[in-house]
Amino acid sequence: MNWLQRYVRPEQVRELSLLLLIIVAVIVFGSMIDNYYTSRTFNRIASSVAIITIVAVGQTLVVLTRNIDLSVGSIVGCTAYFTGTLLAQNNDLHPLLVVLAAVALGSVLGAINGVFVAWGRVPSIIVTLGTLAIYRGLLVDLSGAKTVTTDSLPSWLVDLPRVNLFAIGEFDFRAMFMLALAIVIIFQVGTSFLALGRRLYAIGSNPDAAKLIGLPIKRLVFLTFVLSGALSGLAGFVTLARFGNITVEAGRGLELEVVAAVVVGGVNIFGGSGTIMGAMLGAIMIGILEQSLFRLQISEFWRDALLGLLILLAVASDAVILQRLRSLWARADLKFIAKPPDEGPAPQGRAPP
Repeated sequence: MNWLQRYVRPEQVRELSLLLLIIVAVIVFGSMIDNYYTSRTFNRIASSVAIITIVAVGQTLVVLTRNIDLSVGSIVGCTAYFTGTLLAQNNDLHPLLVVLAAVALGSVLGAINGVFVAWGRVPSIIVTLGTLAIYRGLLVDLSGAKTVTTDSLPSWLVDLPRVNLFAIGEFDFRAMFMLALAIVIIFQVGTSFLALGRRLYAIGSNPDAAKLIGLPIKRLVFLTFVLSGALSGLAGFVTLARFGNITVEAGRGLELEVVAAVVVGGVNIFGGSGTIMGAMLGAIMIGILEQSLFRLQISEFWRDALLGLLILLAVASDAVILQRLRSLWARADLKFIAKPPDEGPAPQGRAPP
């Protein structure tokens, strides 16, 4: 037990338990759904997880600073629609330019959120709840109720969801899922080892102390919203590639799935703790539930209700279980520090003092 407390932190216990729950969920759904353990099921879940994961990475950065971004679904919808419209009118555009356009639009929308939160000092939940409606309203007004259709898009985009980077047996690892995995690895390393990442944890853990030591809190909070918008813009491009037919409803309700993935993945909604990898595990759990319940023909209403229940359970477990684990680990650390060093046997010819 002492070894466990010395080398494993409470947040890691949460992630390990979530990994166990994912395995249990796969076993349970596999026993209920025919032909569940197939490459087709894996690809469906991976495609869904890719979008949720990309947005969840940006949301994690925001939540670490004691904020939240509820506008991510609208940003995904806006970038998917306007990027699709741009590409439908200019099929010869280079793919990299299309991706950069989506990321740039998402960054601008995220920056608007960041300005109001960081310098306007308006609570993030109020700002992003407002921009959620504003961005969606602008999309509805500017789109003219038109739809981006698959037949108007270039073949490289339509074929992108089926592009495989490599395969293990019957399971194909497709480009969009590997893109999401690469983003997770990059930001996990950044938040774990770079000074910028550690400052986000410091701000979320104790904003007053972070201010006293001179951290540029406003600029860092602004940066997290810009990154959240940029990653939502990238997810908008992935959404366009996955579905092809994009309406003004694209991305609606995604914010619920993303918040659920983040808090279920062990990121403290009150800031200061959690990991990018945990958010990805949460996204995998949400993706498995979403696709499996759909195959069980469970209504969308009950799927949303289940996501809401998961959020409540995750926040409750943070408040109760993780707090007790942290207290237990803290007592173990104090005992380890207070334990006197082993001085070994006294030298021969001298009496011990």
